[in-house]
Amino acid sequence: MLSELGFPGLLVGGALAFEQFMAPSRILFGQVSDAHPFVGRHRTPYIWLGTLLFTALAVLSIPLIFQLHAAFKGGTTWTIGLGIAALCGLFAAYGLAVSLATTPYLALVIDLTDEDERPRAVGLIWCLLTVGIVAGAIATAISLKGLDGVNDPALLQPVLLGFMAKVAVVVLALTLLATLGQEPSAWSSGDGLSRAVERDDAISLRAAWGLITSSRQVFVFFAFLLAFTLALFLQDPILESYGADVFAMPIAATASLSGVWGVGTLLGLLLAGFWLVPRLGKFACARLGCQLILVSLLLLVLTGIPARTDLLRLVLFLFGLASGIGTNSTLVLMLDLTLPEAAGTFVGVWGLAQALSRALGKLLGGGLLDLARRVSPEALPYLHFAAVFLVEAVIAALALLLLRQLNLRQFREDTGRSLERVLATELG
Repeated sequence: MLSELGFPGLLVGGALAFEQFMAPSRILFGQVSDAHPFVGRHRTPYIWLGTLLFTALAVLSIPLIFQLHAAFKGGTTWTIGLGIAALCGLFAAYGLAVSLATTPYLALVIDLTDEDERPRAVGLIWCLLTVGIVAGAIATAISLKGLDGVNDPALLQPVLLGFMAKVAVVVLALTLLATLGQEPSAWSSGDGLSRAVERDDAISLRAAWGLITSSRQVFVFFAFLLAFTLALFLQDPILESYGADVFAMPIAATASLSGVWGVGTLLGLLLAGFWLVPRLGKFACARLGCQLILVSLLLLVLTGIPARTDLLRLVLFLFGLASGIGTNSTLVLMLDLTLPEAAGTFVGVWGLAQALSRALGKLLGGGLLDLARRVSPEALPYLHFAAVFLVEAVIAALALLLLRQLNLRQFREDTGRSLERVLATELG
């Protein structure tokens, strides 16, 4: 949207951010899946419904984007404002649907695994997620190959709409295939789910927030997740434009940059899940991931000086490798820092932290780029992007400092006592 349709960076980042601004709903959906089974299951019905909704909304976003483009070209202030509101509303609904699907899914992972199994489970889950990203990037690059240099909406829209519809069908089919038969029909059955009788069914949303704010360790980890995720995604809305404006890459080539990052992430996830985490430990591996992310962001700044695409791809691969190592260890920490009695609630809160930071990343990424364009010469686009990446590097350093304040034993002791108090209050 930034390069091909000429949308302002703040608009693109802001629209994408609305998806993540719906993050507080993750706590609610976690609570609902904990307390209200549907057709005998706590998780999978919500996963299926959420997936159906967000795939449908993704398809609808394509014609809406081009309608807004037409409004920018020849519409009134009223039609432009209405189009922006509609686009933000659609992404907000998309965010609700994603929260509905993903929060019960992560809670299901906790339900079905123990502490020793989770590093491998997280590694496999995120490996497959990354495979999807890579496959999507490759498919996008192939589908858009014939559109290199094309900016005509009449040519772009039907190709993108058809491609998105095919993606939606594939995602729905894979979701059903992946989740069918994974969840028992009754929580009281099966050894691994016998603890479900002790779930926090009676905890209110307000009490859940009280549980989160009752422990310094929970607050520190919440802040760490904010900073860590922001350090990964601040460049997300502008990365392809970086390739287009600084490296003079065509649309198909910029679309493939996500695939390069994805391959690195896949290898990082595998390396962390099956070798680094078991040998170094979760905290040491998370620190290593944050350090490598910081270095990668600094290198991303430097690649723009020679503006060589081979160096850009190499650095993005290293950034992906660092992201995979950090993401795996952070997710394992996230699942370990979750009490089984309140799995949905805690996963909702951790998801809230990640989603808020992704929202801020998309909003700030586009906004900072626009600000940099205003205060520095337009003829030097490299400086605009370098400023954003340097801010992102500072945030990565902050995440590293917050991680050093975490203590797993203290977290469990403090949060366990807090949960007991909340349950006692709620149950009278």
